[in-house]
Amino acid sequence: MRKYMSRGPEETRDIGFMLGRLLKPGDIVGLYGELGAGKTTMVKGIAGALGIGDREIASASYMIISEYRSSPPFTHVDLYRIEAADEVEDIGLWEQIGGGGISVIEWAGKAEGLLPDDMIKVRIVTAGETGREITIEGIDEKDRNNR
Repeated sequence: MRKYMSRGPEETRDIGFMLGRLLKPGDIVGLYGELGAGKTTMVKGIAGALGIGDREIASASYMIISEYRSSPPFTHVDLYRIEAADEVEDIGLWEQIGGGGISVIEWAGKAEGLLPDDMIKVRIVTAGETGREITIEGIDEKDRNNR
C-alpha cells in the first residue's frame, strides 16, 4: 500500500501520472472518493502517462465508457450514473475492461463485489479545501516485477 498527500489538482494529476507509468496491459484501477475528490484529475494523470492529452479526458459521467487509442489501449469508465449493481451488466463493462488494455473505473464502489479481487484500488479523501489523501492498494514494486 502506498500513501500520498496531494496539496492540489496538479499534484493529484502527478500522482496519477506516476501510477500510470507502473500500469501494465490488463490492469484495472478502481477509483473511490466522494464527488469532487479528484477522481477525474487522477484519470487525467494516468492517461497522460499513456500519451493521452489532458484535454481529451473529461468526466465520463455522461458517456459512462470512453475508449482511447493508446498503447496499450485505455478505457475510462465512470459509474456515477449507475444506481444498482445489476446495471453494470447492462452497460457492457466486461467487454470493455481487462484484456490487453488498461481500464480505470471511477465510482468503483457502485460495482463492489463485481470487480476483480486483484484490481488496483485508489482511495481519494478530501483533506481541507485543496488537499487530498491518496491511498493506492495493489501495486507495489514487487508485484510489478513479477507480472
